[in-house]
Amino acid sequence: MALAVMVFTGVHLWQTRDMPAGPAPELAFTLITPDGARTATTLAQWRTQYPGQPVAIHVWAEWCPICQAEEHNVHRLVAGYPVLTIAMQSGPADTVAKVLRQRQLPWQTAVDDTGALAQALGVKAVPAFLVVDAQGQLRGASVGYTSEIGMRWRLWWARVF
Repeated sequence: MALAVMVFTGVHLWQTRDMPAGPAPELAFTLITPDGARTATTLAQWRTQYPGQPVAIHVWAEWCPICQAEEHNVHRLVAGYPVLTIAMQSGPADTVAKVLRQRQLPWQTAVDDTGALAQALGVKAVPAFLVVDAQGQLRGASVGYTSEIGMRWRLWWARVF
C-alpha cells in the first residue's frame, strides 16, 4: 500500500511540476456564459463576483476523451461552486459555444484557442484542475481525471487552510 501511495504521489508531483505556485497569473480572455453571452474579461475581474471564496479553474479540450469522462464531475461541481472552465485549443468562440450547447454544459468558459491561457497556468495536458484561493493564490493543482470528491476536497482545503 505504501508503495502505491509513493508511486501515485510521485506521478502527481511530476505531472504538476510546471504549474506555478503563488499568485494566479493575470489572464485576459473571452468568456462564454451558459446563456451564450460573450464578454471580454480577466481572471481577476471574474473572481470579483465571488469575494472571499476560492474558485476552481478546469482546463479541458473538446477533443479530449478523458475530459469528456470528467464532464459530469464538473457539471455537478458548477452547481455549488464558482468554476471557470478553459477550453484549451478547442477552436474559436463559435466552436466552443457549439460544443457547450451540444453537450449541454452550463459552464462559464474561457476560450483558449491558442493554448496561451493554459501555458500561463503551466498546464501542458488536459484535463487539469486548479484552485485559486480567496487571496488569489494558486493551490490544489491536478492533471488527468479528477473525481468530483477530489475537486470538492481541493476547494474545501483552500477555504479552510
